Amino acid sequence: TFYAGGDVLWLILIVAICLWCLIIERLIFFKHNYPLLKANCLDLWEQREDKNSAYALFIRRELISAVFIQMNRSVAIIKVLIALCPLLGLLGTVTGMIHVFDVMAVTGTGNARAMASGVSQATIPTMAGMVIAIAGLYFSKLIEEHVSDESHHLAGLLKYH
Repeated sequence: TFYAGGDVLWLILIVAICLWCLIIERLIFFKHNYPLLKANCLDLWEQREDKNSAYALFIRRELISAVFIQMNRSVAIIKVLIALCPLLGLLGTVTGMIHVFDVMAVTGTGNARAMASGVSQATIPTMAGMVIAIAGLYFSKLIEEHVSDESHHLAGLLKYH
C-alpha cells in the first residue's frame, strides 16, 4: 500500500504531481500555443520590407530567441524535479533503514515482522523515485528535442537575404 512507503513517499508524490503538471503544460503548449506563436513570428518577419541589413539580422535573431525562450520555459524546473526524484527515493531508503535499525536495537536479534515495515519504507520510495525519474527523463528529452527541432525549423522559415 501507499502508506508502507513511509512519509518520504508522500513527498515523492508531491514532486511527481508538480513534474507531470509541468510536462503536460509543455505538451499542451506545443500542441495549441506554439503554432500561433510561430505564425505570429512569421507574420512579423514577412511584414518587414528590409530583410538583408544588419538590423534585419538582429531582428531575426531576436524573434527566434523570443520563441526559443517561450518553448524552453519551465524545462529547467522539469530537469530539477527529475533529478530530485531519485534523491528523495534515497532519502526514503535511509529513513527506512533507520527504522530497521531501531527495531533491531529494541528487539535485540531482530523481529522479522517488525523489520518488514522498515524494509518496505526503504525499498518503495527508491523504486518510486526511480520510476518517476525515468519516465520524466523520457518526456524531458522529448521536449528538448522538440524545442531544438522547432528552433531550427523556425530559423529556416525566417529567410535572411
